[in-house]
Amino acid sequence: MPNFFDLNVHAYPETDVPVEDMYRIAKRYGYTGIAITNHDDTEKGKEKLPPSISTFVFRGVEIRTNSVSELKRKIKLYYGKVSLLAVHGGSAKINEAALKDFRVDTLAHPCGEKGEGELSHVLVRYAAKNGVAIDFNLNAIVHSRRSDRARILWKMRENLRLVRKYKAPAIISSNAHSVYDLRAPREMIALASLFGMKKDEAIHALSAIPEGVLEKKWKKETEVEII
Repeated sequence: MPNFFDLNVHAYPETDVPVEDMYRIAKRYGYTGIAITNHDDTEKGKEKLPPSISTFVFRGVEIRTNSVSELKRKIKLYYGKVSLLAVHGGSAKINEAALKDFRVDTLAHPCGEKGEGELSHVLVRYAAKNGVAIDFNLNAIVHSRRSDRARILWKMRENLRLVRKYKAPAIISSNAHSVYDLRAPREMIALASLFGMKKDEAIHALSAIPEGVLEKKWKKETEVEII
């Protein structure tokens, strides 16, 4: 049985939900691990994880900014200090800056919260080159309605097409902000089929790829000087 991971979970202090509650439900659903990727502006006051869950819950951060210069500063600040460094994308300039930087692990919300942005051939090629995983947030489908959902599904299909073409790493995640947002792996795999992801691709995006992201599998031989 594959080891499943959800690399986009939000908990206290960004939400009212303690990390322990997210851990309890995720473990019940059969996950091997989750990453708490609270946005960087909510990281103050974070609590130390109890030893009993420290091997299951990975500390991450999701950088959120509209400024490329600030993004670069924050990447430098967090790089090497968290298990998972994610960037909240959406705009073309932030997407490009994130995907061109090998220190970034995942690009969350690459098309924004409601599918208003987009990826391009050039950007996904950067993702493949630098080992930055494109995050397909499945709760964006669940929590959207009508025209927004149709637009999000279309964008995900287009992103999937580009990911396949350039063999860029891709993960599926819940972007959970409560225990009710967490979904069992079989539900995640079923939701991914709505935008055309095959079962074996979805299993890979929920197991081998996120595990490789945490292990920095695609970063080991990267030699890039960041100025």
